[in-house]
Amino acid sequence: MNLNEPIVQSFKVAYNYKLHFTEQLFSVENKLFQSILSSYKPEGATKVFFVLDSGVAEHHSELVNQIETYCKHYAATIQFTSIAIVPGGEQSKNSTGFIDGVLQGIDNNKICRHSFVVAIGGGAVIDMVGYAAAIAHRGVKLIRIPTTVLSQNDSAVGVKNSVNIFGKKNFLGTFAPPYAIINDSSFLDTLEDRDWISGISEAIKVALIRDAKFFAFIEKNATALFQKDKESMQYLIYRCAQLHMEHIAQGGDPFESGSSRPLDFGHWAAHKLEYMTQYQLRHGEAVAIGMAIDLTYAYLINFISEDTLKSILEVLKQVGFSLQVPLKDDSELTQLLGGIEEFREHLGGELTITLISEIGSKCDVHTIDMDLMKQAITMLPTLITEKV
Repeated sequence: MNLNEPIVQSFKVAYNYKLHFTEQLFSVENKLFQSILSSYKPEGATKVFFVLDSGVAEHHSELVNQIETYCKHYAATIQFTSIAIVPGGEQSKNSTGFIDGVLQGIDNNKICRHSFVVAIGGGAVIDMVGYAAAIAHRGVKLIRIPTTVLSQNDSAVGVKNSVNIFGKKNFLGTFAPPYAIINDSSFLDTLEDRDWISGISEAIKVALIRDAKFFAFIEKNATALFQKDKESMQYLIYRCAQLHMEHIAQGGDPFESGSSRPLDFGHWAAHKLEYMTQYQLRHGEAVAIGMAIDLTYAYLINFISEDTLKSILEVLKQVGFSLQVPLKDDSELTQLLGGIEEFREHLGGELTITLISEIGSKCDVHTIDMDLMKQAITMLPTLITEKV
């Protein structure tokens, strides 16, 4: 035996998770939630700890009682422990205190790897709770119940969990697929206009990089989406989530080991703008601006035509995005451009920025002409005031 020879092993881990669609999830007549738990543990009750977004609790005042009643009704399947309420929005990701609170709840309720944490809320709360669940006991099981357009079509259907620290978006995080995601369309009924519109940007993003027909649907239904037509929104959420999950499963890099993040098209600027505005910009609003910047840059380097650029900007405006870049002076412009290097640093490796060469077709670039990027940002206000 050669004691200097390396010992090498290789193994694969299969991941499988489902996205379910329903309405009035915690009505006792709706058996979906209990069936998901019974599919994990066919005999006996599974312990469950709920973490609820405060905004959702406020707009659905009956929800806590509904959850408790539901769990009591299905006590043979569900062992209810408690419901913790945490602040909604990006603030939930900006303080370790909220993570500690969820971890304390996991410990107090004796949640183990064969128990479930159920996160109910917008994307930020689901990100934070998912991170806590992933690090407790090296991973307890998680069910996500997203309550906004953005979380139902994008953030909650992926495999990432994260929180913000050091002034950087998603600096701490894990790759940990949930056991299941449940989209309940009734949660969308109480969304503020900004939260309804905000999630549309992620659908436009995935359509631009993967599906020209989907973009044509959004373009055709832009006014209906702006006017909160639920049928159009339900299709948008379904198709966006489907494309997102297909990319994760079939894109060849589900845990982002490489340098390319096509699903983060428009995000280098979005993440920086969120931070610079102290998260007064919704994530989806920032993504819309970030895409507008990168689309303008793509035009300046002759990747896309002027007609393509203006038609996409018009769709973004029609669904309700302002696209004004919230910069006060040149120093803030320089600060924003620093987001390009931070984007590279977050993933590591060479700089990789996703652009499009036509609607539905992505391309990656590894260098950015900073003078042209500045020009893209400064000329955008003129473009968005023009009509196609």
